[in-house]
Amino acid sequence: MRLHFRDIITSHDTQNTKHEVHTSHWPLITSCFSLTSHFLISLSLAHKNMQLLHVPSSFCLSFQNVKTHEEAGLPSYEKTLQLSSAICCSLQQQRPERSKWASRRGSALSSFTAKAASLEDVAGAPAISKGAAESDVLKALSQIIDPDFGTDIVSCGFVKDLDINEALGEVSFRLELTTPACPIKDMFEQKANEVVNLLPWVKNVSVTMSAQPARPIYAEQLPAGLQTISNIIAVSSCKGGVGKSTVAVNLAYTLAGMGARVGIFDADVYGPSLPTMVSPENRILVMNPEKKTIIPTEYLGVKLVSFGFAGQGRAVMRGPMVSGVINQLLTTTEWGELDYLVVDMPPGTGDIQLTLCQVVPLTAAVIVTTPQKLAFIDVAKGVRMFSKLKVPCVAVVENMSHFDADGKRYYPFGRGSGSQVVEQFGIPNLFDLPIRPTLSASGDSGTPEVVADPLGEVSKTFQDIGICVVQQCAKIRQQVSTAVTYDKSIKAIRVKVPDSDEAFLLHPATVRRNDRSAQSVDEWTGEQKLQFADVPEDIEPEEIRPMGNYAVSITWPDGFSQIAPYDQLQTIERLVDVPQQVPSQV
Repeated sequence: MRLHFRDIITSHDTQNTKHEVHTSHWPLITSCFSLTSHFLISLSLAHKNMQLLHVPSSFCLSFQNVKTHEEAGLPSYEKTLQLSSAICCSLQQQRPERSKWASRRGSALSSFTAKAASLEDVAGAPAISKGAAESDVLKALSQIIDPDFGTDIVSCGFVKDLDINEALGEVSFRLELTTPACPIKDMFEQKANEVVNLLPWVKNVSVTMSAQPARPIYAEQLPAGLQTISNIIAVSSCKGGVGKSTVAVNLAYTLAGMGARVGIFDADVYGPSLPTMVSPENRILVMNPEKKTIIPTEYLGVKLVSFGFAGQGRAVMRGPMVSGVINQLLTTTEWGELDYLVVDMPPGTGDIQLTLCQVVPLTAAVIVTTPQKLAFIDVAKGVRMFSKLKVPCVAVVENMSHFDADGKRYYPFGRGSGSQVVEQFGIPNLFDLPIRPTLSASGDSGTPEVVADPLGEVSKTFQDIGICVVQQCAKIRQQVSTAVTYDKSIKAIRVKVPDSDEAFLLHPATVRRNDRSAQSVDEWTGEQKLQFADVPEDIEPEEIRPMGNYAVSITWPDGFSQIAPYDQLQTIERLVDVPQQVPSQV
């Protein structure tokens, strides 16, 4: 059934709301309105009989060539549509027993009438091709910029499983973020819905959110227990009594509250703090007899491992034995898939700390200090240790910095230690924690402060610290994964060391000839065993993989795996005669 109102000229009395129709068109209009009335009445009768009315797909109500003469007192196109609305209202009044049903469907009928004029145009419009539709969607999504990486979410590879139904105007896709604790994931979801819905041919958008599975950048070189952990965060102070364990535990539960899978490793064998600060039901670590692995205990969804849960209390042993215990506890634990493992580092910069930093691929470190000058001296040693081991320090937390009383803020231990660390070592973020009796009491009671008072001032500060850690870890992983790559188009190795704006190119053969391992250079005499002619000029790397934050592993066609530290790559002779310029960002 197709109804056409052609060349209708109507006039309207705005005072009495009476509609007058040109007499020459009255038979046509009466016939059309009669058909409309029969359709609406049949729709109502169908509902009365509890039957579903299927409207044929060929049905189309259109108003063509409607002439409007506002200056002559005739109604506009929109006013003409009110005639059909009046018929709908009269039909509803004829069936008071169905008034509720009619009111629920009144908006649908009005919407149907209001859109009637555009249906014919849409039906006649050419369908968009699949390739053009996909290009439209990706172009729209590329407007969304990730503030951490400084590039759009399409270039970051976040858009997955893009599915488009061009005929129905339906679009669905998944945004896979780098971590489930992403602080702006809701913004990403909202913006993605908005920009895709603005496309003229899109009628429905479905966005799902996910996060990349937990996996270190170079998992193959790690012990089995650490291969499914994405980020390992060291919380260090190098000085006892400054609140390092308090920061580590509350940071871990903050990250868990943000949606991440989190574990805590208490690396202090001499004086473990974790058994006091949390209260798991099972306070003894269990060994898996088949795999000979350790099963961590849990509290509020966070996995916990501490020597204090090993049934030994505090250790009385020499340094080499302690290093072995820490290595066993950390690497043989069944951590499962974790987004963040927070390591509560022991005080000092000795053998235990170096062992941890070398065995564990630390993503970043958070430094804890207090306002005193003595605390700064010890903290500075720790920052230098992390710097030598190429572990970036992403935040400084100054604990017990101040308290408020009588409307004033007091600094009982002085000021400046935290800001001095930031200024001297270029650490980007500084956070202050006040002196709060509740913060100390929560640590003694077995319930972290962020759990006991999630809306308090301390919890808000830890929320800021958590957001900082998530963002910085994401940036570090992105920088490390793209620091050294091979460009086949120009047959050159691109290098852009993390935290450096400099980008340069190296010839693959030159990199291979500069290997300093025992296979290439005699360890005792320093004699060069790998000769210049041994390396073909056209050699190309088969694979380049990151090795923590300090080096890459390059696999060559002869099967040799070369470890190339960033420091060494920066000293190698560079390529200058290349087909294209090195971009500012690699």
